[in-house]
Amino acid sequence: MNNADLQKRKDSAIARGQGNMAPIYIDHALNSEIWDVEGKRHIDFGAGIAVVNTGHNHPKVKAGVQAQLERFTHTCLTITPYESAVILAEKLNAVAPGDTPKKSMFVTTGAEAVENCVKIARAYTGRPGVIAFNGGFHGRTNMTMGLTGKVNPYKIGFGPFPSDIYHIPYPNDYLGITEEQALTDLEERFLCDIEPARVAAIIIEPVQGEGGFYQASASFLQTLRKLCDKHGILLILDEIQSGFARTGTMFCHEQAGIEADLMTTAKGIAGGYPLAAVVGKAKIMDAPIPGGLGGTYGGSPVGCAAALAVFDIIEEAQLCTRATQIGNQFVEHLQGLQAEYPHIIGDIRNAGAMIAVELVHDGDVNKPYPEMAKNLSAKAAENGLVLLSCGIRGNVIRFLPALTIETDIIEEGMAIFKRCFAELV
Repeated sequence: MNNADLQKRKDSAIARGQGNMAPIYIDHALNSEIWDVEGKRHIDFGAGIAVVNTGHNHPKVKAGVQAQLERFTHTCLTITPYESAVILAEKLNAVAPGDTPKKSMFVTTGAEAVENCVKIARAYTGRPGVIAFNGGFHGRTNMTMGLTGKVNPYKIGFGPFPSDIYHIPYPNDYLGITEEQALTDLEERFLCDIEPARVAAIIIEPVQGEGGFYQASASFLQTLRKLCDKHGILLILDEIQSGFARTGTMFCHEQAGIEADLMTTAKGIAGGYPLAAVVGKAKIMDAPIPGGLGGTYGGSPVGCAAALAVFDIIEEAQLCTRATQIGNQFVEHLQGLQAEYPHIIGDIRNAGAMIAVELVHDGDVNKPYPEMAKNLSAKAAENGLVLLSCGIRGNVIRFLPALTIETDIIEEGMAIFKRCFAELV
């Protein structure tokens, strides 16, 4: 068995739309290292897109799942529930930023969490409208594609999308989009498209994931909070990629000192097992009638067991602190590279262990270099390093290592990255 043969079989058996970045077929993995079916070792700087924050095959996650498998694998939370889901909800409610009493509900994917946020917001407010941001990514269901502010590849050929969704610019210092511009555009939406009294919610990622790792400032999030309070609009924080210690705190928006009305979580919640949740203010969460929320696999007992282990690991290993240390280590390497290649590395940014470099031609922000990002990801894969690209212009390399990654593995991976970069230049 080899990678090339498996890629041919995949191309024949799996829909083209569910493509893969690299023809690397995994046999086994441990923490931040993965081995393919040919026995080749790879360093993983993607963590399954910020899913295995606690590393591949963590022994505590593995033990929790194995113990659950000995008891039962499924009964459906909305039919005959189980204690692990109750404990997990209690933990989520306790760590969600803000002092208002919280409740949670469970689904399977991040897109489902976002979609349920919209359902809950509409049920609570009795309003239809939702405002999202350019460059945002919220999922691949029809509703969440409508909310997503990036066309290629997520929206091509899939319209029409739901009505009463409106987009405004995401503040971005590097691209020259000010907070004032974003807020002015929001006021124009209120004047030209939908009055505030018909807007149920504003949804925002505190750090845009697929959009390029741009971060909303504390002041902008605070202003949104005040504006939502003024108009009776719910503020939804999408923490799917930025949550669970990734940015140096359990959830990123707590750094702004604000409280969301509703928050989406997924990815890092369960160490690689399919689980997602909506956490929100209790009175808002209780707006839908019994049976209005749910899903056959939502709150899987196996996923809940894994998530409880993840909570323990984050606390015991102090992964919030570790995320900051990891970010600093990556940025130090990248700044050194930028000093050598200022005409290509236009910007370096990070929120904890969400780290990105933006690639441009001639040091010009208006000349994105997506070919370099694509070629760099491919060349890194050939040399034993898994890298992810992103950005609305396709010119950003993002680093999302496990928060349990060893320092020497970072050094080894960055040596590969810098070597590949120099060879391509």
